[in-house]
Amino acid sequence: MINLFQPQVGAEELAAVAEVFDDRWLGHGPRTKAFEAAFAEHLGVDADHVLFLNSGTSGLFLALESLDLAEGDEVVLPSPSFVAAANAVLTCGARPVFCDVDPRTLNPTAEDVERALTPRTKAVVVLHYGGVPGDVVRIAERCAAAGIALVEDAACSVASRVDGRAVGTFGDAAMWSFDAMKVLVTGDGGMLYVKDADRAARARRLAYHGLAQPSGFGYAKISARWWEMDIPEPGRRVIGNDLTAAIGAVQLRRLPELVGRRREICALYDRELRDVPELLLPPAPPPGQESTHYFYWVQMPPRIRDAVASDLYGKGVYTTFRYAPLHKVPVYGGRDAHLPGTDRAAERTLCLPLHPGLSDADVREVARLLRAAVGERLAAVPA
Repeated sequence: MINLFQPQVGAEELAAVAEVFDDRWLGHGPRTKAFEAAFAEHLGVDADHVLFLNSGTSGLFLALESLDLAEGDEVVLPSPSFVAAANAVLTCGARPVFCDVDPRTLNPTAEDVERALTPRTKAVVVLHYGGVPGDVVRIAERCAAAGIALVEDAACSVASRVDGRAVGTFGDAAMWSFDAMKVLVTGDGGMLYVKDADRAARARRLAYHGLAQPSGFGYAKISARWWEMDIPEPGRRVIGNDLTAAIGAVQLRRLPELVGRRREICALYDRELRDVPELLLPPAPPPGQESTHYFYWVQMPPRIRDAVASDLYGKGVYTTFRYAPLHKVPVYGGRDAHLPGTDRAAERTLCLPLHPGLSDADVREVARLLRAAVGERLAAVPA
């Protein structure tokens, strides 16, 4: 099976893990701090504002908790998002309000966000679909002017930039995911960035039980009774550890190589699929934008999309659609929303395999099978 995603780890990551084993310190420690500092440098921000966590989802929850949302508050987010974003909104007691997206890019425009705002809107969560920054600059400007917090769900966008500025630094907070399907992987893990210094410090406390000063070995030198606890408010334990941070540090060093190969694969798909009838390829990012190339998505008539996906699966190629519209999930209460761009994209879009482990021959085989499946299904189900 040619998989949609596949982590790229090898001897260098294994050696880094072996060093952690030799040091016999697997938990939150010096390698975690070093990884946070390296990622902060990658973003161009202060390391005190960056926190390595056990998942990107934990980052979303902490980011929204730091905003002190209350019942009756609303948070706007694009409907094609991962469930973690909507879950984080609900868990904070707020209400998710879904905005539409451009049917080709699957990113919301500033106008899409604007139409969803109400006097109750306290925050906007924006996803950068497939690693493409989208309209984040104008959305950030609109949120700042209205006094609305902006959280960037940069899970897919670890290397994305706009005019040289890292995606994730345009809003008030951002998170990245490092799970086994992402571009930079640590097995499980994620990074949180919080722009405001006080909120960043609070997020760090909440990520480790709410402790103002952890009671442990590392604090024995600075506190006479280091076992006593100071907990201004309760938190949970969602911090990262040195074992996964060691993997992440290697992956961060390899990031240009990993993204470069993804870029090559996307270019090869473009060449192999450019003349397939009724098949639309991903639109190129506008000038000044750099993508992480997390997804490569094609679009086709709704009458054949599902059958084409089934045909490819039968031939050993796994495809899917990410992300299914959240406004249609009953628990989120958005089923009455009128989002034509989202609906159009959801009926037509298919994500193809994309990871650095693909050979050129693999990519050409996926393209050949897709070309054949589209042609056969168009002939069998005429317009």
